Amino acid sequence: MQDEQVEMLDDFEGELFEHYRFEAGKGQAPLRIDKFLMNLIENATRNKIQQAANNGNIYVNDVPVKSNYKVKSMDVIRVLMKQPPFENIIIPEDIPLDIIYEDNDVLVVNKPAGLVVHPGHGNYTGTLVNALAYHFESMPLNSSERPGLVHRIDKDTSGLLVCAKTEWAMAELQRQFAEKTTEREYIALVWGNVVEDEGTIESYIGRHVKDRMQMAAFDEEEKGKWAVTHYKVIERLGYVTLVSCRLETGRTHQIRVHMKYIGHTLFNDERYGGNMILKGTTFTKYKQFVDNCFSILPRQALHARTLGFEHPITKEFLRFSCEVPQDMQMCIEKWRVYASTSRAEFE
Repeated sequence: MQDEQVEMLDDFEGELFEHYRFEAGKGQAPLRIDKFLMNLIENATRNKIQQAANNGNIYVNDVPVKSNYKVKSMDVIRVLMKQPPFENIIIPEDIPLDIIYEDNDVLVVNKPAGLVVHPGHGNYTGTLVNALAYHFESMPLNSSERPGLVHRIDKDTSGLLVCAKTEWAMAELQRQFAEKTTEREYIALVWGNVVEDEGTIESYIGRHVKDRMQMAAFDEEEKGKWAVTHYKVIERLGYVTLVSCRLETGRTHQIRVHMKYIGHTLFNDERYGGNMILKGTTFTKYKQFVDNCFSILPRQALHARTLGFEHPITKEFLRFSCEVPQDMQMCIEKWRVYASTSRAEFE
């Protein structure tokens, strides 16, 4: 099968394909294009971007530029390559799937942390989509050419995803997500003591104005898309809190952004600063304890535990749950022990 993919790529020789397109905002300060693209293209290195520029593959306003070009306000940046984007050429791979439910129309899978959902820059193989392409002879494509995918979760988030096996199932599930009739509950370990037993976080979520690899919460409609997260405290563990988050909307990094927005960044969420000690003491032993927790759970403490939706054919409402994975369970248990033996610190 991979030989067939190589033959397909040979057919495209001499033609350029757009892999990325960005438009600099009105307030864009002059910035080298290699630094600009590093902030926008996940897993890209500066050397790779500079090499692409040297090969004449980076265009600004339809003119090829070198890596020292400084991006200005309203510039249109395009990255063109001789090969088509690999995410549009899905290579089936025999990757084990933890299938929770499957019938002729839908499949529910428990995605492990570390597994990328769909191919993209730096992850052309080894993704959930590659596994799905192997598992099924054919799957419907959504508007992003991603077979079977109705929604997604981040690489380092574990938990439940539903995939469509037919065009009708795809359309029906997409409608339910758009109309917010699905049920999605996540379990998160966050920094700090969440004082309120439950609450609702509302904001617009859009790209961070300074760090383009992050999303951020805004009050202004023009800066993002409306997002709503309902949270409920499960257990208070001193300097961290275990919470349940239910999504009313599904924006990129929504829970990670919203919990940081209210001052409770996810534990060990490197992208949003949760991989530093945000609450606690200055004791050396405490630092060693937290570092040990980081080693046990080397990712953000977030798990998609519950997923519910109406079956596209039978119209029965299906609800699935999966246990919090071992790495997160071990980290939570360590905090339980610490909290039970250090109660005086928190008072």
